[in-house]
Amino acid sequence: MGILKKLAGETATYGISTMLGRLLNYLLVMLHTDLFLPHELAVQVQLYTYAGFALVLYTFGMETAFFRFARNEADRGQYYNLILSAVILVSVCFSTWLYVFAEPVAQMIQYPQHSRLVRWFALIMAIDAIVAIPFARLRLERKGLKFVIIRLSNIGIIIGLNLFFLVVCPAIQTYLPSLEPAVQLFYRPEQAPDYIILANLIANLLFLPMLWKELRQFRFVFSRKLFKPAWVYAFPIFIMNAGAVTNLLFDRAFLQYLLPPHFYPGRTTEEAIGIYGQCFKLSIFMNLAIQAFKYAAEPFFFATGETKNAPPIFARVMKWFVVVCVTMWVAISLQVDVLAALFLKQKIYHEGIQVVPWLLAGFLFLGIYYNLAAWFKLTDKTRYGTYLTLTGATVVALLNLLLVPILGYLGCAVAFAASSFVMMALCYYFGQRYYPVPYRVTSALSYITAGAAVIYLSSRFPITDLYQSFAVHTAVILVLLAVIYAVERKELVRR
Repeated sequence: MGILKKLAGETATYGISTMLGRLLNYLLVMLHTDLFLPHELAVQVQLYTYAGFALVLYTFGMETAFFRFARNEADRGQYYNLILSAVILVSVCFSTWLYVFAEPVAQMIQYPQHSRLVRWFALIMAIDAIVAIPFARLRLERKGLKFVIIRLSNIGIIIGLNLFFLVVCPAIQTYLPSLEPAVQLFYRPEQAPDYIILANLIANLLFLPMLWKELRQFRFVFSRKLFKPAWVYAFPIFIMNAGAVTNLLFDRAFLQYLLPPHFYPGRTTEEAIGIYGQCFKLSIFMNLAIQAFKYAAEPFFFATGETKNAPPIFARVMKWFVVVCVTMWVAISLQVDVLAALFLKQKIYHEGIQVVPWLLAGFLFLGIYYNLAAWFKLTDKTRYGTYLTLTGATVVALLNLLLVPILGYLGCAVAFAASSFVMMALCYYFGQRYYPVPYRVTSALSYITAGAAVIYLSSRFPITDLYQSFAVHTAVILVLLAVIYAVERKELVRR
């Protein structure tokens, strides 16, 4: 169990910056859904979605290429300079174009009044891409503490600026009129939702001094001889990431075009986007756990994959990953009413919570896929990652086209779960052909089936009283944990 404990420890370290950071950030969901109606937040849902697509384009697989080619300490410096140089060049070019042509871009996405936000996002995306490589270096060098401190500092700055712009500034204008002229120099109450994005931009700019040591070591270089194999390796990863982000973000990017007008009585399309976008955030807890695991697992898989004991180790990692994530799936789905009451302050947002269990299932299957994907990264068969993610992107696009006009935003969630399942199943099939791992398939299927059954039965017997719902569902979750312990007791006590 020693090597698994090490992985679990590193996952917990990165989880502090992801899980705890986002949990703190959830205070902002409470604030935003209290202050703003869904249509006011719709543009942000759209822009953050497009930013997710853009980040894949800006980094074009180079983060994973850095892990692959900079494993040896002797090569780390030259590949750090080479890969960061390429990312800076691409990021500056794309963001400059986006900044200059912000007005037509805003018109194209049907928010012509928000060209300023497009410009802000051009800067946010460039900084995100550039700092991705220094963060990758921290992960490769196992400097998890510094990684956590910087990430948490960023979250803290975002929260502080949101509170300043959305709470302090209006309070000053209301209760301290003598200071209102100073506040008016930078704050306009009629543009209050825009300051959410401005807070993100300022926090991103502060990444640069926090990563100054890593950036100071950087030298702009280019070597075609060194870059070509890195690019050959990274290109399928880039296409794979593009497919993966399409699988994850297609719904919010195209919901405004696929949802029939007046599908929801008394709700506009913008309101539907705002409701779905905020309800989607209730499923982020699962995604955060997967992301924390991924931060630790990617260098772990590369380091362990060369040993003869790698396949059984990977199988045990997968087993416990499934156990933990199925438990999260059940717990969040059963307590979704409580979470909605806590985080989605206005009742209008609660209209969309039926999407949450489906989204959680999608993240569960996607997390299993990330585990399975180690085989094509270790064998340099990254083209299979391309095939799989493009298949997933195709499935999610087709199912959105088919289901959204019938089911509304619930169709988005079902499409995401289905596409993630297809990717997972295909990745397992091909992985067993080229890099056999003795995964405990029966165990995994049993846990997933049991979790789905508990969630379904719970939905068939709704409890309207919030306190009774919390008590009953907590008891069900505790029973589930007891069953897991009884089944896995022998392995849990192994050393």
